[in-house]
Amino acid sequence: MKDTPQLTVRAVLLSMALTVVLAAANAYLGLFAGLTVATAIPAAVVSMVVLRMLGRSSVLENNIVATGASAGSSIAAGTVFTMPALIILGHWTRFDYWWVLAIIGLGGLLGVLFSVPLRRTLIIAEDLQFPEGVATAELLRAGSEGAGSAKALGLAAGAGALFKLAMSGLRLVPETFSVSGFLGGSRLIGYIGLNLSPALLGVGYIVGPNVGTVTVAGGLLAWWLFIPVYHAFFALQDTVLAAKLAGVDAETAAGLIWTAKVRYIGVGAMLVGGLWALWTLRHSLLSGVRSGLSVSGNRDIVDERERDLPMSFILAGIVLFVVPLFALYSVVVGSYGIAAGMAVIMVVAGFVFSSVSGYMAGLVGSSNNPVSGITISTILFASLVLLAFMGSGSTVGPVAAILIGAVTCSAAAVAGDNLQDLKAGRLLGASPWRQQVMLALGAVAGAAIMAPVLNLLLEAYGIGAPAHAGVKALSAPQATLMAAVAQGIFGGGLPWPMIELGAALGVAVILLDQWLVRTGRSFRTPVLAVAVGVYLPLELTTPIFLGGLVAALAARWHRAHGGSGEESERRDGLLYASGLIAGEAIVGVLVAIPIVATGRVDVLSVAMTVPFAQWVGLGILALIGRWLYRAAISKPA
Repeated sequence: MKDTPQLTVRAVLLSMALTVVLAAANAYLGLFAGLTVATAIPAAVVSMVVLRMLGRSSVLENNIVATGASAGSSIAAGTVFTMPALIILGHWTRFDYWWVLAIIGLGGLLGVLFSVPLRRTLIIAEDLQFPEGVATAELLRAGSEGAGSAKALGLAAGAGALFKLAMSGLRLVPETFSVSGFLGGSRLIGYIGLNLSPALLGVGYIVGPNVGTVTVAGGLLAWWLFIPVYHAFFALQDTVLAAKLAGVDAETAAGLIWTAKVRYIGVGAMLVGGLWALWTLRHSLLSGVRSGLSVSGNRDIVDERERDLPMSFILAGIVLFVVPLFALYSVVVGSYGIAAGMAVIMVVAGFVFSSVSGYMAGLVGSSNNPVSGITISTILFASLVLLAFMGSGSTVGPVAAILIGAVTCSAAAVAGDNLQDLKAGRLLGASPWRQQVMLALGAVAGAAIMAPVLNLLLEAYGIGAPAHAGVKALSAPQATLMAAVAQGIFGGGLPWPMIELGAALGVAVILLDQWLVRTGRSFRTPVLAVAVGVYLPLELTTPIFLGGLVAALAARWHRAHGGSGEESERRDGLLYASGLIAGEAIVGVLVAIPIVATGRVDVLSVAMTVPFAQWVGLGILALIGRWLYRAAISKPA
């Protein structure tokens, strides 16, 4: 693989073009619906088609294209989750090009730099799954291995794509199967939800039964314990929330309580879990830095497949990037001392939460990585520190906290996505330093177009408030939440008891995990997986659990028939799971294009009613799950 073309001119140019298109689409979706879509897999598919038309292409060249496009699109998440908060707070009336480029671009580059030692820690030392990275590698490998692998992956991708189109595009079946109702004389809420996503089923298969079980356990704690208890005993004491709950159905009531209160339990658990993860990974992180420095001094003896950007360059770059951020912060707060404190918080929080983001991406994938929760944690921490210097009621304090959160969010989003790309590269035998260069180029390219795209959307639709009469404004749900958190610290109103309960839950889960380790149990309870389960809607964690259950059943079948149940025996299952992720990801991006062009989320919907649509969708997902199981128990090729 050493002499295989990777970082070629045509790969860089194609990656930059894809970055611009996909980052713009993600920016709109983030403002419109509060979520973004992973783009490495669609970019890989486009690359295979385009580069093959231009002549012979290699797997590693296609991987470079996907790597750059992925970094640019993750920049969009870091931007739209934070920077529109400055519009909502009234600090800006338009997005300043150079401010957005500096804040988001430097944050993204820091994420790239942070991902270098994290690659050695999370991908090599910890050997986390990184499901989208595995899926990308399987997609590219299948495209080069021959008709058998390509056919298997293509069939699974087709199934995932068609089902996603039927749900999100044509809207023939709902995206979620749910059952809800009031229990015990309307005091308790009963709810179960299942996102009918083949991709999440595939993610669950890749991460396995342990992570899937622990993640859904966090969701069940939130939706079967915390929400019903809060509704039964505490909801009436909150007059604002009680007014919203009056007359709504059980599912809506559960969603309102989760959004306003219970979600913050996940934030508290995430804070504790992040610190614990950093502590438990301290030796691996230090080892990664030391080995990187050692490699920098002995580059001739290092295999190309293990060569990162020089660690001395990484450390110098981190210091260098802090200087302009310090200057920008000082302009906002008018104090060199406070600006210096902001810069320190930004660097520390950036590395801590980039580590957390990478760890969670390794557990449950980038699509389910709660970057918004990480950003809330950053803004909480930064606001509390700034509150001590600026005092309550400060109008500049929330703005300063948002700017710290913007850098950290960009760094964390890029780091989490980067590690998926680096995982794919490791599986394919790519050169890490070439990928890291491409990641930096993609991050800068994505940051360069963010301000024009945001200003275009601001003028066309408005953010938070309509730009014109008769136009529906983009709600920017994540940025609105960030603004509310920052204002809540300086003006009061945050649900601190929920955050404290989450911290206590995190401690309890850590103690349980340590007991499992001491008693020699193979089952583990990673605290961040539980925190993710509490923070995410229940319907997103249930299909991950079901995918893990399919993997467990397949492993059990192999053991019963004389095998070991190891991953090598699940090769076809892994290929099919990757195909499900790939197909849904591609259609998710394609469906975004007409939505961005028309501003209508139902632009592709058809005037057709499917009887018992929810049950039909559930039945189709069950068939896909059975198909995945049959593939997993087939004889390995």
